[in-house]
Amino acid sequence: MIEIKKLKISSNSKNLVDITFTINNSLALIGESGSGKSLTLKAILNLLPNSLFFEKDIKSDFELNFDTIGFIPQNPFTSLSSMTKIKNQIFCSHEKKEETFSLLNLPLDILEKYPSQISGGQIQRVVIAIAISRNIKLLLLDEPTTALDFENKINIINIIRDLQKNLNIKILFVTHDIESIRDICEDTAIIKNGKIIEFGKTIDVLTNPEDTYTKKLLDSSFRNKKFRT
Repeated sequence: MIEIKKLKISSNSKNLVDITFTINNSLALIGESGSGKSLTLKAILNLLPNSLFFEKDIKSDFELNFDTIGFIPQNPFTSLSSMTKIKNQIFCSHEKKEETFSLLNLPLDILEKYPSQISGGQIQRVVIAIAISRNIKLLLLDEPTTALDFENKINIINIIRDLQKNLNIKILFVTHDIESIRDICEDTAIIKNGKIIEFGKTIDVLTNPEDTYTKKLLDSSFRNKKFRT
């Protein structure tokens, strides 16, 4: 279990984020653009710019550091160096590369290619391979399906779900794409203006939301759709 207590981010006298939440197994953090989702991820990763002030109190069953946290960014296409072969962008043993590529159903010949020589879906999976190439305990995802077409989006959702089960890792999935989390995340937190306004089991939040803001988010995302129970 990971407890994020009193995570506060501010700019001068303006409070941007002030939240507390727990990652028991897999948590979705959902909100509109500017709600504080990505700032929360950057704070956990200690990647906030110097212009922002933040404090956090994190309690975890394991130490949170570079070796235990994997990160999948919003735009995989800017995450890789276009001038460098894939094999030189994954910093682990060749045996680990083979193991990781097998998990992600990636052919090994991709290691000898440049990013421009592989498809968008393969680039996304390579970025995931980089994230899990260490023995991570926590995977952070920042809008991982935003830049993908429908088919690749479904593929990535399935991959993330399988990785969680096979690697026994915890997940914090940040998104505004509510549909993408319902089969992945056990719990869901709704964030608005830097505050968590609703928290609960994903199926409960999606089928029986309590807050008006949550209801509006669901209505705009799932109008005329039914949830699987």
